[in-house]
Amino acid sequence: MQPTGPTGPMPPQGAMPPRQKPASMATYKRLLRKEIRRKGGEAEVNFLNITAMMDMMTIILVFLLKSMSTSSASLPQSNDLQIPKSVIGTEASEEGVPIIISKSHIMVEDESVVDVPQDATHGVEAKYKRGGPNDLYITKLGQTVKAWRDTDRQIRIAQHKDASGSEAIIIADKDTPYRLLVEVLFTLGQNEYNKFHLMVLQGSKSGTSK
Repeated sequence: MQPTGPTGPMPPQGAMPPRQKPASMATYKRLLRKEIRRKGGEAEVNFLNITAMMDMMTIILVFLLKSMSTSSASLPQSNDLQIPKSVIGTEASEEGVPIIISKSHIMVEDESVVDVPQDATHGVEAKYKRGGPNDLYITKLGQTVKAWRDTDRQIRIAQHKDASGSEAIIIADKDTPYRLLVEVLFTLGQNEYNKFHLMVLQGSKSGTSK
């Protein structure tokens, strides 16, 4: 007697189970299109192209650096800062971080970093220097211009320019002591600034400004 199961007679022992009916071509194509759409949709969110974003950030950094450099050319004068006059007729540079040396402060753009003593013939006070009163390196000024240098290096690399050094625009009072000016220039040089521009007022040979 042939054994029976829950759904009917069971096949004889050792017999092959009946083959399933193959899927139609229409069903196969429908499943294939569905799988392609699924994978295609996932690919759109599997990666993020940041090339355009990096280009945008580079443009913004260049614009900010240019704006900060250009703004130094319209620096107002006061009793604390009298810019010297010159008969040289060359165009003012717009490249570089502005370093302002007034009678009372050393500033990087509009940020005051070091106080200038009333008698600055020996430079800034010893507490601001790296190795005592005879040292030329001004510690806090060096820290500030180093941050500027790091940003400028990245911009120069992005623009395929020489990134071995940066530039600085020196805006100094006409009565700035020589020692104080040397300390500022030395500190800049130690932080890979290799080109300096001294801002002056253009004047005639008779000494009157134009």
